Amino acid sequence: MVTVAEGLQAQLRNIETTYGRSIPDWVGLIRHSAKRRHGEIVAMLKTDYGLTHGAANRLALVALDSLHPKADDDPLAGLNPPARESLLPIHGKLMALVHGLGTDIEIAPKKGYLSLRRRKQFAMIKPAAKHVDLGLILPGRAAAGRLESAATFNALFTHRVKVHSVGEIDDELSGWIDEAYRAAG
Repeated sequence: MVTVAEGLQAQLRNIETTYGRSIPDWVGLIRHSAKRRHGEIVAMLKTDYGLTHGAANRLALVALDSLHPKADDDPLAGLNPPARESLLPIHGKLMALVHGLGTDIEIAPKKGYLSLRRRKQFAMIKPAAKHVDLGLILPGRAAAGRLESAATFNALFTHRVKVHSVGEIDDELSGWIDEAYRAAG
């Protein structure tokens, strides 16, 4: 019996034979097209290169996988696509603070954010367009100033802090992270 992986490889070999280009050539063509959405890539391949829908669909999936590694391979890759690379220093400094709290922290990549757990979840780090959202669980603490209510952000958290630069990661923010960590222990 043929496995799914073997079937996909056979489909890719057939695409190469039928259309006369190697898969890496197709991926390069797609990469240089500046198209990054599945539907746009499929439409381009069908219209401009005469591919069948099935072949265009498979090539679009292969190309998108190569352009955007899965979070399982690298949790940061899924969270920080090229448009958000400027947020990596903020993310790195927040993660350094988290790692400094203790060795009992579980970091669980989710779709679009990292969940931070001790005995229970205490925080999350989520990149936005121009800042990093830090969700915190701080029971009994009033929202004030940059420590906003998370009511409209994510119901799992009590507070949210929008971090726009590494300079905003100060002693006050570090204290809130530590407080949430201790409350989850």
